[in-house]
Amino acid sequence: MVSLSGSAEVLVNSYVQTLILDGNSFEGLLPDLPLSITVFSAEVNSFEGEIPLSICNRSSLAFLDLSDNKLSGPIPQCLSNFELVYLQNNNLEGSIPGALCADASLRTLDVSYNQLTGKLPRSLVNCSSLKFLNVRNNRIEDTFPFWLKALPNLQVLSLRSNKFYGPISRPHQGPLGFPDLRIFEIADNRFTGSLPQSYFVNEYEGLYLIYQKDLYGGGTYGFMDLIDLQYKGLSMERSRVLTSYVVIDFSGNKLEGQIPETIGLLKALIALNLSNNAFTGHIPLSLVNLKELESLDMSRNQLSGTIPNGLGSLSFLEYINVSHNQLTGEIPQGPQIMGQPESSFEGNAGLCGFPLEETCFGSNTPPTQQPKEENEEEEQVLSWKAVAIGYGPGVLVGLAIAQLISLYKPEWLAKIIGPKKRINR
Repeated sequence: MVSLSGSAEVLVNSYVQTLILDGNSFEGLLPDLPLSITVFSAEVNSFEGEIPLSICNRSSLAFLDLSDNKLSGPIPQCLSNFELVYLQNNNLEGSIPGALCADASLRTLDVSYNQLTGKLPRSLVNCSSLKFLNVRNNRIEDTFPFWLKALPNLQVLSLRSNKFYGPISRPHQGPLGFPDLRIFEIADNRFTGSLPQSYFVNEYEGLYLIYQKDLYGGGTYGFMDLIDLQYKGLSMERSRVLTSYVVIDFSGNKLEGQIPETIGLLKALIALNLSNNAFTGHIPLSLVNLKELESLDMSRNQLSGTIPNGLGSLSFLEYINVSHNQLTGEIPQGPQIMGQPESSFEGNAGLCGFPLEETCFGSNTPPTQQPKEENEEEEQVLSWKAVAIGYGPGVLVGLAIAQLISLYKPEWLAKIIGPKKRINR
């Protein structure tokens, strides 16, 4: 381990604007930064103690990355003075500062994997430039932040693994109403209630490129936002967020009722995780319209009926899990279904056919849904498209995919993502 204490005085009196200390073995307290500093990144070290209040006097500082250290204590109140703030994977305590975004400059806030408590500060509604908000794996106890839909640029919202509670939809309110949300991750909380049929109305088809942390220091050093996702049954870590796609993760809550057929309107959806809830009714036939879908997890609910035939023909579907429900009938056959393990369908007493050992021949098991029923459902989905036009801009479309890539990187994803950037403790 190396300490910076001996060079602190030299550093603070310098004219350094960009200081990158990433991935070393520095320990001890964080150094006092020069007044000229614009970018300070010290992720993946062993710095400890509190974040010094002197950092609030660095008026030029726009980018702050202190992730993956051993920092403790509260988050300074001057947090919103910066544009991009990364404090994940530390031991920070207390609540998120209440006075945020006086000048609306904050665009990224990642305080995941800490020990933060309290509620989400309502002052976040003033952060009109905020695109990326990640508070996962803390101890925040609050109701669902409907008020965040006032943020016109929010694309990534992760509330996973906290103590959020209550409904995620309001009676007679229709769609959730987030204008640009692409990654929506609220898994492992205590959310309750059901989803109205109009919940997923209005898909946003605009193409968003990789969301970058922007370039500072003359464009010589780039940064990418990270988010962990639960994807294809694995916990993974991504070093880039591709927001041209949609990810939704509602798993591990107490949601109930039917899954809205309007989920089929989210044509950019690549991952949907509704597992470990209390959803009832049929698997929406409209899922066959999701041509980009790669990962589908509806396990451990109370779903009934048959598995839609069209799921077997979705060319990008690599992972499906509908285990531990009340499904019946023959498992649809197709290239994507035949590659799944038996565990993806177990726990459904009425299911038969490959890859389960029980065959459907000579049994009284109900047949798979007929094409006529699928055509009727397609007409119903088309009617929802008409409803979508009436609602105007605004839908959630986000997330959930969840904690991705520490164990596995599909070859195509590895090309997009590049090397792993963070270390989870």
